[in-house]
Amino acid sequence: MAGQGEPSALVGMDPYAAAVAFVKGDLQVLGDIYSAIRFFTAEGRWNVRGWLRGATAWLIRSIVYAIRGDRRATAHDIQFHYDLSNEFYGLFLDSRMQYSAAYFVTPDCSLEEAQAAKLHRICSRLHLHAGDRLLDIGCGWGGLLSFAGEYFGAGGLGCTLSRRQLEFATARFRDLGLDDRISVCQTDYRDLTGAFDRVSSIGMFEHVGHSRLRGYFRKVYSLLVPGGLFLNRGVVRPQTVHDGPETLFLQTRVFPGGELIHPSDVVREAEEAGFALVSAESETLDYARTCREWVRGLQKDKAACEREVGPCQFRTWLLYLAGSALSFEAGRTGAMEFVFRKPR
Repeated sequence: MAGQGEPSALVGMDPYAAAVAFVKGDLQVLGDIYSAIRFFTAEGRWNVRGWLRGATAWLIRSIVYAIRGDRRATAHDIQFHYDLSNEFYGLFLDSRMQYSAAYFVTPDCSLEEAQAAKLHRICSRLHLHAGDRLLDIGCGWGGLLSFAGEYFGAGGLGCTLSRRQLEFATARFRDLGLDDRISVCQTDYRDLTGAFDRVSSIGMFEHVGHSRLRGYFRKVYSLLVPGGLFLNRGVVRPQTVHDGPETLFLQTRVFPGGELIHPSDVVREAEEAGFALVSAESETLDYARTCREWVRGLQKDKAACEREVGPCQFRTWLLYLAGSALSFEAGRTGAMEFVFRKPR
């Protein structure tokens, strides 16, 4: 590590200050990014300022939604993160632009193979059949819907609040000849209507937040036919982990408005909405490895990434993904897949 003139300047630096300095280019990591993150997030470095930054993250999340309004704030937050650049995301994601945990079937499985295995697994767990109508909430760049259409014969609808994702997914469906039965709309999921045989939500409910979780499950329940399955997959937080300096960094520079939910709250709110739990499985270690693969992709194409989004944004994503990998590995963050059924 190098920066701030003298090594002694690093001694009193808390994790948030170090992260901001790294993003600005005032602090350079000359060696392993993971070792640097471990140094700055060591428990002994968490002082009063660290806990205050955690409280600040909570206040920012609460005040912004109160001032801007729920839907407007949500749309802004999604666009802040996902409308960055399709070309940038394409530099470190797989060819289907999957931005969630892959499924590494074997130790030497590539990211491309692991993401394809993940999509096949999701479709199988939803028991998708030809002619089924699938709703993918927060569909991203349309990878799951196109896979379900190509290999399982399903039709359906995806929704996103990102204009760039909408454009990409629409073009992909058209190029694959699936646009006669699969479409995407730029719509808040709360405004959707219709009836679907299956519903999926992959890496989206992190944006919902605890206060809106019950409404989220009730809305999905209303869109699903009796006997239908709902697969909900995303990042969660253990009960013993609370907001800290890294939360403020993510809130202000990566995922504004995001909030991680405890797994027990997910199950409780889903059951309160009327769902029956079918299965729950951890994807934590697969997500850790996925993040490491993404970091490798960023580092490999550093120059191209910086041309797309600039050096500061590149360093932000490098730090966020490397830190996420370590957080998953340390058990401070988890990833879960829940399958629910709407009773007949």
